[in-house]
Amino acid sequence: MKLILRVLTTSILVLLISHFMKGVHVASFSTAIFVAIVLGLLNIFIKPILFLFTLPITFVTLGLFLLVINGLIIILCDNIVGGFDVDTFFTALLFSIILSVSQSIVNLFIGDK
Repeated sequence: MKLILRVLTTSILVLLISHFMKGVHVASFSTAIFVAIVLGLLNIFIKPILFLFTLPITFVTLGLFLLVINGLIIILCDNIVGGFDVDTFFTALLFSIILSVSQSIVNLFIGDK
């Protein structure tokens, strides 16, 4: 049940952010749900591999390179999901930051009870 709630909140946040942010386009709510599922899967399987390969540069930049990895995950999701378009890498970087912060805020209110 908690997983379904997280997917729904992420998809709603993806729709809201794409509505207010130029350069991010989502075709429909079902596309946003698919984006949330693909982002979750990419964060589970691909992000740890990218983190291990870029560990030295992440260490040198004091963890700021993780933002670049998040932007790359968004670009990869853009290539996988039809109907979800991100114009530039910097737009994907800003989108990932806004999505992460808004997910944290929503999870504070929803909580893990």
